[in-house]
Amino acid sequence: MPRTPGVIRRFWARHPRLTDSLIAIGYWLGAIGLTLLTAAVPRSEVTPKPIPMVIAGLVVLTIAAGALLFRRSRPWIPVFAAWAGTLAAAPLIGFSDLALIPIAVYGLAIYRSARAAWIAYAASVPISTIAYLLSSPTDNTDTGIVGMTLDGGVPAAVFLLIVVLVAINIGNRRRYVTALIDRAARLEREREQLARLAALDERSRIAREMHDIVSHSLTVMVTLAEGSAAIAPEDAERARDGMRRVAETGRSALTDMRRMLGVLNENEVAELAPQPGVVDLHELVEGFRTAGLPVRFVSRGQEPGDPALQLAVYRIVQESLTNVLKHALGPADVEVDVRFRRGSTSIVVTDDGAPSTEPIGTGGHGTVGMRERVAVYGGTLESAPCPTRGWRLAATLNHDRSGDA
Repeated sequence: MPRTPGVIRRFWARHPRLTDSLIAIGYWLGAIGLTLLTAAVPRSEVTPKPIPMVIAGLVVLTIAAGALLFRRSRPWIPVFAAWAGTLAAAPLIGFSDLALIPIAVYGLAIYRSARAAWIAYAASVPISTIAYLLSSPTDNTDTGIVGMTLDGGVPAAVFLLIVVLVAINIGNRRRYVTALIDRAARLEREREQLARLAALDERSRIAREMHDIVSHSLTVMVTLAEGSAAIAPEDAERARDGMRRVAETGRSALTDMRRMLGVLNENEVAELAPQPGVVDLHELVEGFRTAGLPVRFVSRGQEPGDPALQLAVYRIVQESLTNVLKHALGPADVEVDVRFRRGSTSIVVTDDGAPSTEPIGTGGHGTVGMRERVAVYGGTLESAPCPTRGWRLAATLNHDRSGDA
């Protein structure tokens, strides 16, 4: 946030207690000086007050001045103290204090609310009038109670009204600025929280991509390596070809991992490459066929133009075939059926392999990743054994074909 303008203003903003103390001391010195001056200069129309009464009045004003120290934290305390102090000191010192109540009400308008200031004003006007009457004996005047009320109450009410209006204006502006600062701070915190949530979401997405890459590649590499080792004594050339495919798969996986990890490294420029899509499904299926999985691939309809949707379809097919390769025992027929319809895309992967001890698609991060991809498009995912033999995975992704390019 920008600093408060002005060196003096910043100083007072950093030292609020000092400000309140100076206000209290300044009022106290003025009240003491005026009281002593009034007592020292005799007037013919006013009977001098006894010294004990003057001292008692000074004590009352001192206590009231001390209450001004709470004008920020407890602004009603100085107001009540001002009312009580003014009423108590007026007959003791022989004059009505016109500064204490305005100072207290001013702090109330600044640090509480405009409504509280008007309430205090409504109560302060009669209190100031009563204090003026108590400080002026009625036997020394020709105007009577009504005249004295008009002479002392009206000027005090007008002066206090001006103070209240100025204080309410300043207090409303101060509260408005404070509200703007609080809102800016809250928005900044919300922006930081949204940034952290976006970072967590991106990490989750990268984790899913990494799982798909590593799980698929390692499964294919293990299958090829085992097959190559099995046929090496009989057909060395096919074994060597299988190991070359293992190396190619490993290099491809390393390239994908470097690209994904490069996104996380701010100091490293990641190698840009398009994400796999529907057009890469044929190459994906061919890689599983090379690994020994008898896959039949069927695709119908016009493929969507949304790259994110194409990536979701690719990853679901990849994870499904990886599960079949890992868990199905001796499958003779594996079918991948992808159908693109208006508003939805369906993916069905079935196999006729024997059930294993760990059912396909029931555990691990792969199934969680597929469910999250399907949930993004408001679709469904079903993974269950076939009635006779094998496993069936069916996924549906909903989308708007009108938005496809």
